[in-house]
Amino acid sequence: MSSVDTSIERRAGSPPVKAGEVRLEVVLIPVSDVDRARHFYEALGWRLDADLAVDEGYRVVQLTPPGSACSIIFGKGVTSAPPGSPEGLQLSVYDIDEARADLIGRGVEVSEPFHDVTGVFHHRGTGGRLNGPAPGHADYGSFAAFSDPDGNGWLLQEIKTRLPGR
Repeated sequence: MSSVDTSIERRAGSPPVKAGEVRLEVVLIPVSDVDRARHFYEALGWRLDADLAVDEGYRVVQLTPPGSACSIIFGKGVTSAPPGSPEGLQLSVYDIDEARADLIGRGVEVSEPFHDVTGVFHHRGTGGRLNGPAPGHADYGSFAAFSDPDGNGWLLQEIKTRLPGR
């Protein structure tokens, strides 16, 4: 069960953290069934980086979404947060409709695209949502929601052109 990707290509894929930089590297996701969660995220096409069963009460699984510099970790003995408690975990995508169709093709229930009544980010929960993508598919304005088997809440956000400095 223990596996770690130590290929030269993988190790050379990301430059080291430079002095003065702070990078978001990993987000912990609380799950109730480690194998079910691993299967779900692998089925999304996320790369398995590690599955380490250290002892009976401790197992760490790390996966990375395609193109992401940040990974997720879940497992046994890694967090005391209740499964399903995270909400608003955000994945940036170039085309909301294409990304949504891909998830649906992988068997995931995904909301219809929506945008916020304010035109800025989105309210918590489903308040303030308007059906359909943001007018003109404005960058940062269109969302679609889905959850993993434990109810951890994810959002797709469409971004074609990033704001300056990003």
